Amino acid sequence: MKIIDKFNEAKGRTLFSFEILPPPKGRHFEDIQKAIEPLLEFEPAYINVTYHREEYVYKKREKGYLEKVAVRKRPGTVGICAAIKYKYNIDTVPHLICGGFTKEETENALIDLSFLGIDNVLALRGDPVKTETHFVPTPGGHTNALGLVQQISNLGKGIYLDEDMQDGEPLEFCIGVAAYPEKHVEAPNLAMDIEFLKKKIEAGASYAVTQLFFDNRHYFRFVEACRQAGITVPIIPGIKPISRKSHLTYMPKFFHVEIPEVLARAIERCSTDKEVEEVGTEWAIQQCKELIKAGVPSLHFYTMGRSTQVQKIARQIF
Repeated sequence: MKIIDKFNEAKGRTLFSFEILPPPKGRHFEDIQKAIEPLLEFEPAYINVTYHREEYVYKKREKGYLEKVAVRKRPGTVGICAAIKYKYNIDTVPHLICGGFTKEETENALIDLSFLGIDNVLALRGDPVKTETHFVPTPGGHTNALGLVQQISNLGKGIYLDEDMQDGEPLEFCIGVAAYPEKHVEAPNLAMDIEFLKKKIEAGASYAVTQLFFDNRHYFRFVEACRQAGITVPIIPGIKPISRKSHLTYMPKFFHVEIPEVLARAIERCSTDKEVEEVGTEWAIQQCKELIKAGVPSLHFYTMGRSTQVQKIARQIF
């Protein structure tokens, strides 16, 4: 079932959804089960599965030469989505990224998803590889998420890359895209970032899910600015509770988000990560209660493969 249809059928009720990581290469589906099953009691409307592009490592060869080797440490996104869908009867949303894919490979991945009965995707540009200072498009691939959305949307009209193909069957996907209440780190300003989001919506995206945030005012202001810009699709808040003291510096650096002073000072007073988790859990509960009161379509949790804290939060709000 398409995600946008779930929002429409909910008729104002806030849904529960979450995101998981594929396990590291060499691990099994049991790791995924451990992340999912504690959250089944909240009847998740859908589960997102992230995609991790290749990383580059240098391996020493004969005579001291170094060889640059591409390694994908968390493969299996498509297979995991299919396994979840058919084991738990829960709709899944695989992430599709620009980095590491040609347009032809993207089309083939979408065909595979369609064969598996998966009709939802989250279209993202993706991050640069760790050895790059900025995003470098894959030769023959997309430079940004807008091009990716356009390609997926074209498939919904039966338009394939092969211009000689006649009577291609449409492959219709519900497309989600990313949104940034505190603006994308590479955007010159929030207004221009919203303009780019609008282009993705106009190209065929049906909803947006936000980067994590800790101050609901950022989300509410962002949604209002989007509405003023003519964006009418559901905008789903992304929630990631703080659980470690190191998050005080990690979150702003990696996700480019602000941690409110009152939250930051409360975490600073904690002497253990267990205390930090208690503070982060309570903060997220209050965040979620306010968001539900405002009528958000869904609360989308970034679990990072660890569901215990999200379970504690969900028990207080669902």
